Amino acid sequence: MPTFSAPDGTLLAYHERGDGAPLVCLPGGPMQDCGYLGDLGGLPAYRRLILLDPRGTGGSAVPADPASYRCDRQVDDVEALRVHLGLDRIDLLGHSAGGNLAVRYLERHPDRVGRLVLVTPSPRAVGIEITGAARTAAAQLRRDEAWYPDASAALAALAAGEDSAELWQRVQPFFYGRWDAAARAHSGSIERHRNDEAIPFCVADGAFDPPATRAAIGTAGAPVLLVAGEFDLNTMPWVVAEYAALFRNAEHVVQPGAGHYPWLDDPDRFLAIVAPFLA
Repeated sequence: MPTFSAPDGTLLAYHERGDGAPLVCLPGGPMQDCGYLGDLGGLPAYRRLILLDPRGTGGSAVPADPASYRCDRQVDDVEALRVHLGLDRIDLLGHSAGGNLAVRYLERHPDRVGRLVLVTPSPRAVGIEITGAARTAAAQLRRDEAWYPDASAALAALAAGEDSAELWQRVQPFFYGRWDAAARAHSGSIERHRNDEAIPFCVADGAFDPPATRAAIGTAGAPVLLVAGEFDLNTMPWVVAEYAALFRNAEHVVQPGAGHYPWLDDPDRFLAIVAPFLA
């Protein structure tokens, strides 16, 4: 497992899959290691994936200063990885909360990004608000599923302010296009890939500056692809469309039948969307 040093001396790890031109991949969570990304539906057949374990996750060391988990401060980790790889520019993929880090990197280093792919991205960095009512409305798309009554009741409890690991587990079917054995196994592995103690530091005050980020990405020239899942309860298609409109040079695609992890729901369709953009 290759490693490199962040500017503060923290030893960070990444994983490589495939051959060809590098594609730096930032996992979500926030503060999950890259394990849950797998091979992104077979993307290593097209690009050499550089899958980062953020500080304090996976093979990366725990930093001496927990304040360094803050999202905007992790931009320096991505830049250190680019320098370590010896690349003038990097193509970048961010999934979910990893999209926040990706756009903050684009904000600060617009000339260092070749192409940017945002897969079901969190819109927190750009200040797009998603209400509980909007999630409840999106959940209605799954009302014919056998698991819907229990998951819907758990979603209502969360919207009312309750919070527990048990409730979050019950709403997991909403994040997958099919709640089958593969989805259950993937969902069960997520918690093992996350550093829960780091999350409050990652999203602490100062981590995001939506007006500044919006202004910066509105002038950045890098081509951007945003991928939404038709059934994703985390980042609904209308959110991704609104997000795409903030960029100067962006397109967005809704993957039919997909949830928050579109490469798992339908790998062939995911590759058909992403691979040509990266070619």
